Amino acid sequence: MKRNIDYTLYLVTDRKLMSTEKLEDAVEQAILGGCTLVQVREKNCSSIEFFEIAKSIKDITDKYNIPLIINDRIDIALAVDAAGVHIGQDDIPTRVARKLIGKNKILGISASNYDEAIKAYKDGADYLGIGAMFATDTKKNVKLTSINELGAIIKDIPIPIVVIGGINEDTIRNFKNLAIDGFAVVSAVISKSDIKAAAEKLKNEIKKVIKK
Repeated sequence: MKRNIDYTLYLVTDRKLMSTEKLEDAVEQAILGGCTLVQVREKNCSSIEFFEIAKSIKDITDKYNIPLIINDRIDIALAVDAAGVHIGQDDIPTRVARKLIGKNKILGISASNYDEAIKAYKDGADYLGIGAMFATDTKKNVKLTSINELGAIIKDIPIPIVVIGGINEDTIRNFKNLAIDGFAVVSAVISKSDIKAAAEKLKNEIKKVIKK
């Protein structure tokens, strides 16, 4: 059965940016600080290494009853029985991904504009990751999504919308008048010396924007 997901503070991992020696410690501190969802993103490792990382992180997320999403790799998501998978525009098509993971897993799709968002919704996405909203060091040379386009997406698409790209305690306030479901963060949490405190601070800022 598909889980009811809280997208409020969505941690996306990056081992190159983390302030801790072990990813498990970074993820646990982020969860203790208030992260409600975790995505493991690994772009430069072998399949077996990714599998072992995902399995280890799932032990942490299961401990706190936090859903785990795997970036790109449907095989890894299924192998560790993650809550779902998140894919981009250059990955396997949304409809194919949905067939592979079944109806009970969460399927997230990245979209940078209205047309991509509409297509992803129609093809079976459970939520959308919209952005990059602001310039970020984690992804180079990306086209930014305007606040106006984001507003159009929110208006016309009835599934949860998570914004990503340059999200931090200063930029969160830009979304105050928009019905955002969540904020995906990377360096704003995982690179801080006190990850737990960073997550807590972001969660407090989000509470001023999202009314639940």
